[in-house]
Amino acid sequence: MIELKEGTKAPVFEGVDQNGNTVSLNDFKGKKVILYFYPKDDTPGCTAQACNLRDNYSVLAQKGFQVVGISTDSVRSHKKFEDKYSLPFPLIADEEKKIVEQYAVWGEKKFLGKTYMGTNRTTFLIDENGTIRKIIRKPDTKNQTQQVLDAWN
Repeated sequence: MIELKEGTKAPVFEGVDQNGNTVSLNDFKGKKVILYFYPKDDTPGCTAQACNLRDNYSVLAQKGFQVVGISTDSVRSHKKFEDKYSLPFPLIADEEKKIVEQYAVWGEKKFLGKTYMGTNRTTFLIDENGTIRKIIRKPDTKNQTQQVLDAWN
């Protein structure tokens, strides 16, 4: 597995979102993308992160950002998550773990003394040319938008 670095091209991905639409990084050429990977729909940290991006969505859109979330949950799970919290951006279902592996965010995690495999919460800021401008390896779920704006400037 390769480690992605700032200043390199973002891997082109394609997946299905909560509405059954195919979404690809190529759809966002010429736009700034906040690509955020999160462990699980409707859990406290993931909900805080999604709602922070939702609550600041108009500010992000005014600054030219597109928001895309990815987890290994199903399309159905994403749809429930979107509906429950009125999320205005695509959530890609990566049940086969292709995209999380492409972006090197699938790995070993520890919780309550147990080790298991899962998605490491990571946010990639991708510029208009498809280059990774910044990688936020430990996003602050409650202040994700401010972190993104600070990192971009």
